[in-house]
Amino acid sequence: MDKIIGMGNALVDVLATLTDDTLLQEMELPKGSMQLIDEAKLEIINKQFSKMHTHLATGGSAANTILGLACMGASTGFIGKIGKDNYGEFFRQNLQKHKIEDKIQINHQLPSGVASAFISPDGERTFGTYLGAASTLRAEDLSLDMFKGYTYLYIEGYLVQDHDMILRAIELAKEAGLQICLDLASYNIVENDLEFFKLLINKYVDILFANEEEAKAFTGKEDKEALDILAKMCSIAIVKVGAKGSYIRKGTEEVKVDAISVDKVVDTTGAGDYFAAGFLYGLTVGYSLERCAKIGSILAGNVIQCIGAHIPAAQWDEIKLNINEMLAE
Repeated sequence: MDKIIGMGNALVDVLATLTDDTLLQEMELPKGSMQLIDEAKLEIINKQFSKMHTHLATGGSAANTILGLACMGASTGFIGKIGKDNYGEFFRQNLQKHKIEDKIQINHQLPSGVASAFISPDGERTFGTYLGAASTLRAEDLSLDMFKGYTYLYIEGYLVQDHDMILRAIELAKEAGLQICLDLASYNIVENDLEFFKLLINKYVDILFANEEEAKAFTGKEDKEALDILAKMCSIAIVKVGAKGSYIRKGTEEVKVDAISVDKVVDTTGAGDYFAAGFLYGLTVGYSLERCAKIGSILAGNVIQCIGAHIPAAQWDEIKLNINEMLAE
């Protein structure tokens, strides 16, 4: 089985469920977005959290995907940066618990990154993210040895704030013979750094994941037209269209896969991350595009029924059974 290494912001998610969206407006957090915040804004959010029931989980887009892959039994690793504190230790212990190869760096000056996640009544999530130590991963922290032995490098689009670092990682990964997988991460991130995303996708990316909002922010087109444009720029393009499923294009081959039906959406945190985990798991074992996307849909459909981007251990046996039944059809 092929091995996958992820690189991204090593974050701890602190999640709270809202009764309505008033608080988002008060804190100037656009619903459904990921906004970077400073320590002052983090303090304001923490004051609100002190009055609410919160849930703690490891987070970060690429880290979620790698966790999903590890739970499926794939061989994985993760590159990121944490602070020397309790949140950082919590993050690292979770990697070790799931046998994810730990290529974590430590920043001794800044605290670990925290993603404050607000879950609206419809399950939509809004993030105020304090990157802290996570944002200090630099080009000089990376080495060729980190990437050796892997087949794929999976990168989250949130890393584009440091162009030199992301280019260094891709160049080292290409030198080690890896394919590059990129998730566009968030529509506002794409809008803010469009030219750099175009450079990455045109020149380096082999497998691209985007939801319909991100695909539109990149191409200016709706899902099917956006897919056509993206597929000409990389080997495999995936556009996720929420409850309507996903479109996948590789060369002249195109498939549409439905989302699995879900009784109640609890929290959409990690839906795209887990779709990517399922899709990439399928690729590592040589499945067709349709089967890869179906596995992605099963994982995404399960994680949106949980608070946070973690599926309980007991649920994985049922997931694997559902996947086996799907493969037998």
